[in-house]
Order: sequence, then C-alpha cells, then structure tokens
Amino acid sequence: MNPPAAGPHRSGRVWVALALLAATVGVTGMLGRWQLHRAQEKLATLAELEAGRALPPLVLDAATPPAELRPWRPAMVRGRWLADRTVLLENRMSAGRPGFWVVTPLAVEQGAAVAVLRGWLPRPVPDGPVRVQTPPGPVEVSGVLLARVPRLLDLGALSGRPQAWPEPWPQADGAPPRMQNLDTGAYGQAAGLALLPAVLEQTGAQADGLLREWAGPPVNVDTHRGYALQWFSFAAIAAIAFGVLLVRHFRSTR
Repeated sequence: MNPPAAGPHRSGRVWVALALLAATVGVTGMLGRWQLHRAQEKLATLAELEAGRALPPLVLDAATPPAELRPWRPAMVRGRWLADRTVLLENRMSAGRPGFWVVTPLAVEQGAAVAVLRGWLPRPVPDGPVRVQTPPGPVEVSGVLLARVPRLLDLGALSGRPQAWPEPWPQADGAPPRMQNLDTGAYGQAAGLALLPAVLEQTGAQADGLLREWAGPPVNVDTHRGYALQWFSFAAIAAIAFGVLLVRHFRSTR
C-alpha cells in the first residue's frame, strides 16, 4: 500500500505561512504609520517651540489671561517662595546621575501662585532626607513657560494606583513629598493654592544649589522617519514573500 500523500499537510503549512506573512505586513505597516505620526507630533512641538520663543517676554501676575500663557514663551514673575509646598519629582537624571526635579510655588499678589520647575538636585547616597535651599524674601524668577511638567512613565497610575498626596500636608518636619509626576491641578488642590494654568521652567543663576541644564523637548523628527522607513521596508519584504509563496503554491497545486 502506498503511503498517504503529503499534499494536504504541505498545503496547511503554506496557508499558515501566508497568514503569518499577512500579519507581518499589517503589523509592520501599522508601526511605520505610527512612527510617521510621532514625527508629525515632533514637528508640531518644534513649531510650537519656535512660535513661543518668538513672543515678547511676559510678566506673570494674577490677572494674566490664560491665552497669553503660550508654551516656550519667555516669562518673568516676582513674588515669594512657598518653601513648605515644595515637591520633589523622582527619577530625573542629569549626566547619568539620579536625582530630583524641584518644584516650588511662587506666590504673587491677590492669592495667586505659579508652579516653578526650579532645577535638578542629586539624590543623596545613601538615600536620606533631602533639603532644598530656598532664598527668603521677594525674588524675581525668569524662565520659559510650559503647559505642564514633563512626565515619566508611571506604572502605579497605569495600574490604577496613582501616588497620593501626604495628609496632612505640608508636614510638620518640612520634608518635601516625593512624586513620580506632577499634575498641576492636583498640586494646587493639595497645596491650597490658586495656581496659574502653566508651569515656569526657571533659567538663570540663583543661590540655591540647583542645576538648570534643561534638555528641552525631543524634536528628533529624522529618527522617527528613519524608523518608519525600516518598518515599511520590513512590510514590503513580507509582502513580496507573501506574493512569491502564494504564486508557487497555486502553481504546485495545478
């Protein structure tokens, strides 16, 4: 008796291979389009940055209209630091060293305040209490406006367990709370402050020991375009392989 023909088994393997190649074309094409979308987002950020920097410097006060708070616009504010409302943002790196970003509200007239991203402070080794130097008295702070404090991936928030503010706050020992990210709305509510709807990224020197070497927004548009080209190349290779395999399969079945 002759052994059963292997044709059906081989045909099944071919259809599995075709399905995998079709999935590869779809996935790699989608990744290529996503990289192009990211490039467009970076172009929009770059345009926003250039438009903001071209605006005249803004003096912030309680009556500043929200429409004037354009991202990357130069700004200046006069007021008093609310040192007991300082917050430390964890896992911020500088020259390969771990540390914190320091955020302190600056009170202006009429009960308003602005959240100031003041600078970077290294993490003590071994880890322990962090003391932030805050100049007393009225100060004048210059910088650029941001729509929000740049964020890091927060696994706790993704799992539905965001970090909570300490209660009561400010704490009696004056230790700043450590957060992963900072939402200015929640910050103002926890601190009992009417914060302006923007963040001032401080520039220039001040006697507080903080480092202010801000990286700025990532605008590596060409990198995303290069990744998109790679993904589309993989999609094209998979599509060609799909066509060649399909043609050979139909020829063999004839």
